[in-house]
Amino acid sequence: MKRRIVPFVLAAALAGCSSSDDVFEPNIKPSFISGDIREASYDGASDDLLTGGLGKTGIAAAAPAFANPAAPTVAELRRNAIHTNYRAVMDYTAAGGYGRLYGPNIDVDGNDTLGEGKVAGTEHIAVADDGSGHQNVVLMVQVPAKFDLNNPCIVTGTSSGSRGVYGAIGTSGEWGLKRGCAVAYSDKGTGNGLHDLMTDSVHRIDGQFTTAAAAGSQAHFRADLTDADRTTFNAATPNRVAYKHAHSQQNPEKDWGTNTLQAVKFAFYVLNQKYGDPIDGGPLRSVRLRPSNTLVIASSISNGGGAALAAAEQDAEGLIDGVAVTEPNAQPGSFGSDNGLRIRQGTTTVPTIGKPLADYFSYANIYQPCAALSSQACLSLAAAFWPAAFTVAAQNRCAALAAHGLVGGATLAEQADSALAKLHAYGWQAENNFLQQSHFRFATNSIVMTYVNAHGRFSVTENVCGFSFANTDATGNVVPQAAALQAGLFSTGNGVPPTSGVNIVYNASVGGAKLDLLAVSPTSGAADFALDGALCMRSLVTGTDPVTGLGLDQFADVRSRSVRDGISQVLLTANLRGKPTLIVAGRDDTLVPVNHAARAYFGTNQMREGASSKLQYIEVTNAQHFDAFIAFGALLGYDSRYVPLHVYFVRAMDAMWNHLKSGAALPASQVVRTTPRGEGAPALQASNVPAWATTPAAADAIGFSATTLTVPQ
Repeated sequence: MKRRIVPFVLAAALAGCSSSDDVFEPNIKPSFISGDIREASYDGASDDLLTGGLGKTGIAAAAPAFANPAAPTVAELRRNAIHTNYRAVMDYTAAGGYGRLYGPNIDVDGNDTLGEGKVAGTEHIAVADDGSGHQNVVLMVQVPAKFDLNNPCIVTGTSSGSRGVYGAIGTSGEWGLKRGCAVAYSDKGTGNGLHDLMTDSVHRIDGQFTTAAAAGSQAHFRADLTDADRTTFNAATPNRVAYKHAHSQQNPEKDWGTNTLQAVKFAFYVLNQKYGDPIDGGPLRSVRLRPSNTLVIASSISNGGGAALAAAEQDAEGLIDGVAVTEPNAQPGSFGSDNGLRIRQGTTTVPTIGKPLADYFSYANIYQPCAALSSQACLSLAAAFWPAAFTVAAQNRCAALAAHGLVGGATLAEQADSALAKLHAYGWQAENNFLQQSHFRFATNSIVMTYVNAHGRFSVTENVCGFSFANTDATGNVVPQAAALQAGLFSTGNGVPPTSGVNIVYNASVGGAKLDLLAVSPTSGAADFALDGALCMRSLVTGTDPVTGLGLDQFADVRSRSVRDGISQVLLTANLRGKPTLIVAGRDDTLVPVNHAARAYFGTNQMREGASSKLQYIEVTNAQHFDAFIAFGALLGYDSRYVPLHVYFVRAMDAMWNHLKSGAALPASQVVRTTPRGEGAPALQASNVPAWATTPAAADAIGFSATTLTVPQ
């Protein structure tokens, strides 16, 4: 019998026609896939999809050593990348709940039944690109062996932060694999894309470090430079590196929604290649799974959560059935503020809301280190992370801000209080005070450096505002790259320096290039955390001089316009097309403050979609952005103060699953009140992280009326 191979639309039209012929829709590889698809199978014993063969116990232990640190194998790099990324987004200690309330061994009902939690199945890796190798967005699909053709499902796992393709392995990856769903991952054009400009060496897609010439189009990232350009740059600023997120000159964030949708389409292709029927004995397979018969949940956390929301907004093909995310980097466009959106916590109206990430980060980068000295905040970090020199630099930052007229007060204490008040007026809250110091130390300057460069599409050779990336020694001086660190960076890096030995350097420091945290500003003549560079970065985001309020010179104005144009490209619409959606955020989130992100997005969505909106917002007290920091115990002081938000990520995914599968009601928008572990940080108990209510008490209900979002105190 002859079989007719026709596109899906025509196949649907012919379905009702009388014919003796079979009608098949061929499974065609998506056009955005460039090159071959790499496939591997894991038995769930010696190696697996979820833990890289390490199991629950290995994930909690130190990373395994490479047999040859100078040349780790692809398998070793993958294993250690899974170890690093799993631990990077959650508290991996038993006291914090790992292995008891969550983890590879905990089944979908919350019981400890899965042993080491290894998951057998296949893993498929490809890149989305136009063939040039300039984008090389890494896509990955994991298909567990227990994937059920009678109940097919796909969960997205776009990476958080700037992480590589395994960045969501411990969040939506774990949840989906346990449910028997295929997981569709994307590194969204970021990842550990280092280019050592001195040796012209790069990482391949598989993580191995080699010369750019040998890597060819399989280079994860190569800066767009001629050899002459690179030679000139190296002579002027030796031992520098370029990073993909910062220096790809593609403003990758504008495509994060597209990349997530591409991952879903790639998943459908992979699944139909596995389970579709052969067509006439040839290589073509029929399409068996499609959006109409497969449940798809867009998910992830942080930047990955923002990407899931962007994908839902852009989903004109009906690929996504529901969305569940935590702590999303959600940057709503001007719709809400233009129409008078207001946010009120208790009886207090928040003065500044809904700013883009580059805006509020470049603002925090100026005031955070001084604010951390306020008696209302806390210098909580151990000396290992905050030596005495940093306290002196923070004091110098206060003095320099006062000299510029940016803070008030004659004394250090008054200046620190003034800086903290500036942050409060710009959308942070008292709940964020304790976290200002650690966020400046570990995140703020790196985010500003990366996103200003990315939004402006600047080349690494431009050294924007005097900053560059390089390895540094104990005194902060630039040193050559360490070969052993480069060889394993695919496993250890987070995609945004400082990471794996690569730091931020302020080239304009008095006396020569210096680690930014030890740099001396020319205007103050003091080690003040490179305030001059921070002010320059702020000016590129706003288009005005932050000290004088005046416009910029022609050169700086051109750069600023590029940055502001890039920012406009990444803003979200908050129109979720009526898709059922759950957003969960920690009230104490200091990295992505709720007044600029989760709350602002929810309020803007209510204004835009109105009664057709199916978005619910859950705000968790005593929860913040970095669950992994809880594991550091007394070194950071998070363990006694904060509960893991990951517990609520799992609950959000469960709630969305039950809603889509059986019609169970999603929880109404509410504040969930948790109890920190307290002094001595005893083991986390279920009572510390209570469940939300389907219908909350009036004192906990989050409300929206007209243009005002009201969040209970």
